[in-house]
Amino acid sequence: MEEKHFKRTTVTAALPYANGGVHIGHLAGVYVPADIYVRYLRLKKQEVVFIGGSDEHGVPITIRAKKEGITPQDVVDRYHEMIKKSFEDFGISFDIYSRTTSKVHHKFAADFFKKLYDEGKLMEKTSQQLYDEEAKQFLADRYVMGTCPHCGNPDAYGDQCEKCGRDLSPTELLNPRSTISGSQPVMKETKNWYLPLNEYQQWLEKWILKDHPEWRPNVYGQCKSWLDMELQPRAMTRDLDWGIPVPVEGADGKVLYVWFDAPIGYVSNTKELCDAQPEKWGSWEKWWQDEETRLVHFIGKDNIVFHCIVFPTMLKAHGSYILPDNVPANEFLNLENDKISTSRNWAVWLHEYLKDMPGKQDVLRYVLTANAPETKDNNFTWKDFQDRNNNELVAVYGNFVNRALQLTKKYWDGKVPACGVMTDEDKATLDEFKDVKMRVEQLLDKFRFREAQKEAMMLARIGNKYIADSEPWKVWKTDPQRVETILNIALQLVANLAIAFEPFLPFSSKKLCKMLNIDHFEWEQLGSTDLLKAGHQLAEPELLFEKIEDDTIQAQLDKLEATKKANEAAAYKAEPVKKTVSFEDFEKLDIRVGWVKDCQKVKKSKKLLQFTIDDGSGNDRTILSGIAAFYEPEQLIGKRVLFVANFEPRKMMGIESQGMILSAVDFDGSLSVTTTLKEVKPGSQVG
Repeated sequence: MEEKHFKRTTVTAALPYANGGVHIGHLAGVYVPADIYVRYLRLKKQEVVFIGGSDEHGVPITIRAKKEGITPQDVVDRYHEMIKKSFEDFGISFDIYSRTTSKVHHKFAADFFKKLYDEGKLMEKTSQQLYDEEAKQFLADRYVMGTCPHCGNPDAYGDQCEKCGRDLSPTELLNPRSTISGSQPVMKETKNWYLPLNEYQQWLEKWILKDHPEWRPNVYGQCKSWLDMELQPRAMTRDLDWGIPVPVEGADGKVLYVWFDAPIGYVSNTKELCDAQPEKWGSWEKWWQDEETRLVHFIGKDNIVFHCIVFPTMLKAHGSYILPDNVPANEFLNLENDKISTSRNWAVWLHEYLKDMPGKQDVLRYVLTANAPETKDNNFTWKDFQDRNNNELVAVYGNFVNRALQLTKKYWDGKVPACGVMTDEDKATLDEFKDVKMRVEQLLDKFRFREAQKEAMMLARIGNKYIADSEPWKVWKTDPQRVETILNIALQLVANLAIAFEPFLPFSSKKLCKMLNIDHFEWEQLGSTDLLKAGHQLAEPELLFEKIEDDTIQAQLDKLEATKKANEAAAYKAEPVKKTVSFEDFEKLDIRVGWVKDCQKVKKSKKLLQFTIDDGSGNDRTILSGIAAFYEPEQLIGKRVLFVANFEPRKMMGIESQGMILSAVDFDGSLSVTTTLKEVKPGSQVG
């Protein structure tokens, strides 16, 4: 399709959740590529606004608040300030970094919802949801824990098992429990308002699959997968007391779904910026409702559906907004070959990195871009971090800059020498980097940041080879004029490096410009061979980068090892004993020994095994158990197992289960069926 040209660009970066800090996974997936792109557009003198902010509603924040005995507002205040300062110190150059607890956002999001409601764009629907009778409240997904039906993890959440990574719904959990009271929840009817995604199915198919085939394969593929499954209405409200109250009569005790209000934060934060500086930014509508504005979302792959299907549908339903032109979502970054996990503290936190590695913002920016998970999950290791710093930033980029500046200081008192007659080698070197601007721009325009950074580093490799081949320290003795030309060309390359790396390594480019005694270069000058005039006085050379020693890296590895040991220790801590029950209550359970006559997998089920049990009554008993992930059927035939005989019969997969097999779940999530030490007759009672 024909490429459209826009007057300006609105760039958003996913709102980080304000119940913890920012880690390297967030940086590699979202914030570093977004910042590179925005800096690039600014260098090209394009009109752009960069919007960020903290996502401060939702269940995890209330869970942390309850755990710490503080209010949700206390939680978000603490982490919002930490995140904001970390971004500033790291050089993420937002034009505004606001928050979703602001008054501006609350009103804007409520008004957005009310417009959709008033125009009949939302569905009112009742459904059965889990309810905590002791706490007297409905339970959001994260307020329910239980045993994962896929891997047996006893501490799976109602939306996801963090052990096996499967997405779940609360009703799938085995032995569900409320994280508020510890009691077993019941099903209860509640009313909520839904966005009818199914009504926008055909429009989304055309808009995404036909109009945007240029989107990254991971984004396009995930969207197509959702569309192929056919979209269903999605609830835009929740039964909670923390969030933006639903602005509808009869909606007491309900708030806007966090995934409804959070993306609207991009718009409300833009409004906040424009209202504060109208002379600079104009109206917020210009950035969100003008067809000549391009909208680009930077997100991680876990947010693709919300930014490509849910939020665009909200905008389409509203009717006044532009839609995202591109959503260059990245995959995930692992840490030392293990999935980054905030709950296990398996992460490199930005605020800690800035403290442990002062002045090394650009080192981390460089490494995360070099390892950017643009098309598949990638891995961060401290050894690779050290190698890239020492072997690339120090030995290639820094080495070339230092040689060029030190030789100029030695032979010309730090003044740029004139360029004399050029040899074929000189001309060949200049030819090698004359197209650098075009190559870098082509890659950045396509969001290929990893390759674009490689192109910038090629300038330093060209420069190192040129100086090594030219050997000015030898030529000086016989032909000083030749050395003038060599150093002039080398210095022009150095100046080009300051420009080429500015979107990627802003702190280093600023430092390099200071050494060149130049305030700033323009992006349009990239590729020029006349950036530094003959006779220009350079400043005192410094090392652009410094080597990172083994003990520094070992300290980071030791920190991760301590985290791993703490997690292992925590994993082997028994759950608290449940509330005391009376002997009379225990006597109500009829636990018996059964002999497994037969066992087989249930067709079309990955988790169920069907047991045929001799229970001593003379009639066989059928029991279904969700333990197929842990046993092959033949392992259980002939065993004597314990089962609850008076459990209420329950139909699963069309088969009636007449009891429950007892199993023990180990600390590592593995499962063991409970058996007897010696042969006991089927039907024997346990007591």
